[in-house]
Amino acid sequence: MRQQPSDTVWDKEQNPRSQHRRYFAEQLAPLLGDGIEYVGHLGRNALSHLVGGAATALVTPCWDEPYGLVVAEALSCGTPVCGFDRGALGEILTPDCGRLASADAGGLADLIHETVRLDRRAARERAEHFCSMGTMADGYTALYEELAL
Repeated sequence: MRQQPSDTVWDKEQNPRSQHRRYFAEQLAPLLGDGIEYVGHLGRNALSHLVGGAATALVTPCWDEPYGLVVAEALSCGTPVCGFDRGALGEILTPDCGRLASADAGGLADLIHETVRLDRRAARERAEHFCSMGTMADGYTALYEELAL
């Protein structure tokens, strides 16, 4: 069904997008520092190019995420991961493709130098073996068989 155009006409100051841009410019951009560029929301190709070109992916979950999609995406791009040991990260990462720190930013920072030296092929191979649809389907099948018994 085709969506009807909105009758709402925003004053430039009331427009939520303008408010978000202003907040970013005034509150967040000054905190980024030299050499850091906010690239905004990216499409799939641009995002995979950016993540695939990164030395490492820093993953800092604030809650116990049940599946580390960001980790799986980084590994799929061949990018080693350095993150907090929360949620699924400990299940997904191996010493060959990532490093885990307790919820301490200093400890995480100390591990970055090790992480950037990890083999990118090992990261990609971990994604292919652990994060593939086949592995997921096998895991669900095994769980269903266990529950059925």
